[in-house]
Amino acid sequence: MLIKRNRGWERPEQSVTPEQVFNDRRNLMKGVAAGSIIAGLPPALLGATMEEALAAEFKDPTLDLYPAKRNLRYKPLRKLTDPKSALTYNNFYEFGSHKRIYRAAQRLPLRPWTVTFDGMVEKKTTIDIDALIRKMPLEERIYGLRCVEAWSMVVPWTGFPLKALVELAKPLSGAKYVQMQTFMNPKVASGQRQSWFPWPYTEGLTMAEATHELAFLATGIYGKPLGAQNGAPLRLSTPWKFGFKQAKSLVRFTFTDKRPVSFWQKLQAREYGFWANVNPKVDHPRWSQARERVLGTDEVVPTQLFNGYKEFIGDLYAGIKGEQLYR
Repeated sequence: MLIKRNRGWERPEQSVTPEQVFNDRRNLMKGVAAGSIIAGLPPALLGATMEEALAAEFKDPTLDLYPAKRNLRYKPLRKLTDPKSALTYNNFYEFGSHKRIYRAAQRLPLRPWTVTFDGMVEKKTTIDIDALIRKMPLEERIYGLRCVEAWSMVVPWTGFPLKALVELAKPLSGAKYVQMQTFMNPKVASGQRQSWFPWPYTEGLTMAEATHELAFLATGIYGKPLGAQNGAPLRLSTPWKFGFKQAKSLVRFTFTDKRPVSFWQKLQAREYGFWANVNPKVDHPRWSQARERVLGTDEVVPTQLFNGYKEFIGDLYAGIKGEQLYR
């Protein structure tokens, strides 16, 4: 059967499916069934509006820290994305492979929550998320996010530089990478019951990337604490990289001298590599990366090298040879 595939930025929202699932009919059917997770939501959320679904039944213990002062060094790439779009159009495979998982994600318990630093560190440490946040220099940064699926948004994240967390963790001098892992709770995250995915979600950065000024850990969005669907209570934001690198709901930072193998690399290394830096001239094997759809609008715009952050990147990747830095 001939299947017509449009260019990535021409695809309708509901059409993007991971190739690994697409190529396995049985897995696809399972994925469709898992996608019906809204049917299992608590009665209070069934039929809820966006505002009701995201209402703070859980009162964040760090609420008094928001809104944080905006850092004006990081200028908006374009107009801010409408909050409704950014809060309700989300990739979060732990809760399903479709975009409208924002209600289902409210199942994720955000407290108690701890973060562990281990591997090549002076001392393995586990810290409560609220204690961690209060130790950090919170600020707001407006960053663009470019998804590998060729859509983009611009949002105000609240959080702190990843470098500050690295300093708190005290890695040993031999550490070359930081590996990040998300929560593992298949009782509430139905996507984690799908055995063909390599859970928990794992990502990694070089130490040079992790301590770069742009690398940011977000705890809030639009002047309020993060909602679960956006990666609460702690998510990575590396705006010069594709969005799949920006892992959500983090619980572990492991410092190592071995390059981590990320979630999407394990699934399809030919399409999703370690670096994943944005480059409009390097296409995804199945669609163009030259242009992007601006979330919440009908606008399609040219994609910029490093997602518009080339001036900040400088010589970060100078001297690296024989690597596919853009995949």
